[in-house]
Amino acid sequence: MSSNGSSDVGWMMSSDVCNGSCSKREVSVTSSAVSMTVGIISNILALFILIKAYHRFKFKSKAAFLFFASALVLTDLFGHLINGSLAIYVYASRKDWERFELNKSLCDFFGVCMAFFGLTPLLLGSLMAVERCIGVTRPLFHTTALGPHHVKRLLGVTWMLGLLVALLPILFQRRYQVQRSRSWCFFRLQGMRDWVDVLLPILFSVLGLLALLVSLVCNTVTGLTLLRCRGQLDRNHHRHCRNTSHHSEMVCQLLAIMLVSCVCWGPLLITSIILSLQDHGENQTSHTHMLLVVRMATWNQILDPWVYILLRKAVLRRLFQVALRLCSPHAKLTSRWRGSTLGSSMNASSSVTSRPDFIGLDGPFLPDTAIQTAQF
Repeated sequence: MSSNGSSDVGWMMSSDVCNGSCSKREVSVTSSAVSMTVGIISNILALFILIKAYHRFKFKSKAAFLFFASALVLTDLFGHLINGSLAIYVYASRKDWERFELNKSLCDFFGVCMAFFGLTPLLLGSLMAVERCIGVTRPLFHTTALGPHHVKRLLGVTWMLGLLVALLPILFQRRYQVQRSRSWCFFRLQGMRDWVDVLLPILFSVLGLLALLVSLVCNTVTGLTLLRCRGQLDRNHHRHCRNTSHHSEMVCQLLAIMLVSCVCWGPLLITSIILSLQDHGENQTSHTHMLLVVRMATWNQILDPWVYILLRKAVLRRLFQVALRLCSPHAKLTSRWRGSTLGSSMNASSSVTSRPDFIGLDGPFLPDTAIQTAQF
């Protein structure tokens, strides 16, 4: 009853907006199309880079990381494609859910996609953080316990968990609800609700926040371990300390993914918990805030692929060199002077070594080591 009342209010608001200015609907459709296009192009580019690195890289530990990263980018790609298409369709239909929605199957499908493509990247990010933490702290266990079939099985379990949470409202016969902006569907956060309606969005939000917490803890442990390993590298050349540059690159990417997820999805997860625990429905302030945080969440799928595009070793090295040149104008002259000095010293040394070391009565001849080297 209360949900019908709120639906009528949303219908009147949508009608007033369309009658007053249809340009707003055109702007919404255009912005959604541009956002979806940018997200798809970014994810395709990142997926190409990760697949190329996966086939080229020889280390088994990084192969597992690249496999999870490719799965994350692929999930973001399909999320942008499906959710963006649904949003464009809703905006193009002037948010007229009563006209093109008879049995609410579209709203349920929209809600399942929003929940699945929102929770699954968070779970994959935490899984990647756990995998890196094990790879750095327990390399032998990582080699034996995280083989290719184990990695694929973990990926399948993660996808199934995200799909199960997204399908819980359908399984409990609690349909997804058209939100007050009438542009998207999500868990029921307003109207008459029972304990199941309250529990479902809380479960979704708690799992997302727990995934962010696990990522934070594992990335912290991994970073501290790498710093300690760097300190011991000059004294003890352990085998697991030799490839710290590759681990550092992956940890930087994980930290960036965690930061993006916290900024983009953190407000929506916290807002969902707060609105679920409130007895009264949404007011205008909470409606505006909810619309803002869900738009922030959609940027997660746009920013994630740029982490793998930009935070690569070659790109970071070039950016570091450019930053050094910009910060210190004399660095370039100094490097040139050092290079010229080094080149002249090398030429001088080569000219010295090219001279005969021994001179006999019959002429110059080379020592035994030089002869052996030349013969080899």
